[in-house]
Amino acid sequence: MTNKRIRIGMEDSDGAKYDIKLEGNVTREKVLKIFEMMDLMNIEEQSETTNMDSMGSKIWHIIDKFFPMGKFTSTNILEKYEDEFNEPIKLSIISTYLSRFSAKGRVNRTRTGREWIYQTIKIGQKHELFSKK
Repeated sequence: MTNKRIRIGMEDSDGAKYDIKLEGNVTREKVLKIFEMMDLMNIEEQSETTNMDSMGSKIWHIIDKFFPMGKFTSTNILEKYEDEFNEPIKLSIISTYLSRFSAKGRVNRTRTGREWIYQTIKIGQKHELFSKK
């Protein structure tokens, strides 16, 4: 079994920063304890809306603004992106970023027919996802 390393950086609403590092035999239960601790400390995930220089932060801004809890497709993001930023973007670029967000655990991705349906994952949903596995 390979040793894993997970680093979680957080900031609370008062501006205090937390840096948590797990190394070695990282289990689902240990990660769940981190999420529970975050809930107890009232730490919520922050969106990347402060840095609108990168393509990824702009796409995340669209997701956070228009689809904070609902489901969406890459085409939905494309339409909102072009309306919001008044600039064209290729669907393949959006799909790539959504795939990356899924791999990082920021969005849940399910296949329906020929398309992917996405939904943002909040702390409570992450707890449910880890407890089901």
